[in-house]
Parts: sequence; structure tokens; C-alpha cells
Amino acid sequence: MDTRSGPGPSALPVRRRFDLPALGPDARLAAVEFGDPARPFDLIFLHANGFNAMTYRDVLAPLAGRLHVLAVDQQGHGGSPQRTAIEGRTSWSDLSLDLIALLDLLDGPPVVLAGHSLGGAVSLFAAAQRPDRVRALALFDPVIPSKAMVAQLLAAEGQWTRGNPLAEGALRRRAVFPSRQAVIDSYRGRGPFKTWPDAALEGYVEDGFAERDDGQVELTCAPAWESSNFRSHGHDPWSYIARLTVPVTVLRASNGSTCNLVSEDELPDTVPRKHVETIADSTHFLPIERPDLTRATLLAACLHS
Repeated sequence: MDTRSGPGPSALPVRRRFDLPALGPDARLAAVEFGDPARPFDLIFLHANGFNAMTYRDVLAPLAGRLHVLAVDQQGHGGSPQRTAIEGRTSWSDLSLDLIALLDLLDGPPVVLAGHSLGGAVSLFAAAQRPDRVRALALFDPVIPSKAMVAQLLAAEGQWTRGNPLAEGALRRRAVFPSRQAVIDSYRGRGPFKTWPDAALEGYVEDGFAERDDGQVELTCAPAWESSNFRSHGHDPWSYIARLTVPVTVLRASNGSTCNLVSEDELPDTVPRKHVETIADSTHFLPIERPDLTRATLLAACLHS
């Protein structure tokens, strides 16, 4: 079952909620929709760890004239509640199962899966497991550690617990602010937001914080959940890559990339069309820094697969 809230197909974005009964009575995902609801979805987009679908609003909205797009809040982000217990969690399999359940729920032909960072990795996992529901992949600096690093993490039972500044930093993240504007004023031009336009920051803050009874706002992605995503690596992206059978486009950052897949030669022969490119003068947040390139990549994946 899914619900749709918004004044009509011309409104951007339209908020959606999808119940996932196959995963339990409390399983649901929030999302935002762009484009004509009368046509099947062309593209599903997944965000980076700690962020949400609305972060990419201004990247995706211009595609609405040609594509029907669904940008999903992954579990524990934005409007999608966290269900998985953090204790004992060792991988992102819960997130890929959420995505697969959503793919099974949606009517229509196979879709293009796209994602940034964590969202790119989760899209990769789902495409490898359900190629019948996916017709292409477009990945933006997905989290793909080196094969040597993957071996170390698997030997550590999937837990990256030492020397992990991202996981440690997430736990220290300030969770409560007086208002959304106070968040924007605090974040603008700092840390990971140095290269962000105001529209992307405002989109992130809109669904990245929720009102509290005392009038303040609080992170919708709990610091402990964000940290868990940075820490839980009991999965092997390369084993999923070896199973791919759909066209693949990967855009990597030139500075601080999380993607150790650097060449088309590392993709299997079962991938019919492949493109791997490092984008000059980009950081891990290249979809937000280069919205025109991101849109062109997504459109090409949808039109040529």
C-alpha cells in the first residue's frame, strides 16, 4: 500500500509513503515524487548516509518534464522510521531489503536505480539481487572500499570500530537546534557543506530535522544510526559487482572519493554497457556540486537502457 499527498501532478515534489508488509507491519518508506504520476516510474534515487531525498530536490526536479522519479528516504532518514536495532548490526543488508521490497511493491516495468554514496552501494546490492526489476544503474561516488579493505572488514565481522573518524564524528553531531534557520546558519559554508548551494542545504534541513514539542528541531537521522551506517561493513560490494547484468554508469569524485572501482575493466563482461569516470574538481558530494552533469547522467541512463 502507498499513499500520495500533494495538490496534483504539477506540484513538485509530491510526498509519498509506502508500506512494506513483506518486511513487517511497521516497515515503511517515505519518498518524494517528481513527474507525471500517470506513467510508471523511470528512476528511483537513493541518498547518502545522514541525508534524505529532499537534499536532491533541485537536482531531480528539472527531470520531471521527461521522467517519473521517486527519491526515497532510506530507513532511519527523513520520514522513514528506523526499524533495525543498532546493536549487532553489521551490514547494509537491511537497507537493500527495503529497496527490494519497494521494487516488488511498485507496478510497472523495471526501473533505473541511482544513488549517491551509501545510496549508490544499496542500489548496487539491489540490482545484483533483483535484475528482473532493474534496467540500469547510475552510481555517484558509491561506497566501494578496496578489495583489501573489504577483506579486513569481513575478517573483523563487518565492524569498522577503530580509526573510523566518520563514525566517531557522527556520534558527536549536534542533534537539537532552536530552529531550521539556526541549522542553516550553523552549517552554511562549513564542513561537508562548503561546496553546497543554499538550495541543497535548505532541502536537506527541511526533512533532516523535525519539530519537537518544545519548539526546537531535532535530527531525523539519529547520530547513532548515522554512525552505525559508517561502522557496519559486513558486505562485499565486489561480490555484488560480479553479479551485475545491467548497464552501469559510475561517476567518481576526484577528491576524497569513496569509490575504489576506477575502471570499466573492473566490471564483469555480463554488464552490457559500462562507463566509469572520475570527475575533475569534484568532491564526494559531486551530485550536488554538479547538478547538470548528474541530470544528464540520469537522463541518459533512463533513455538508453
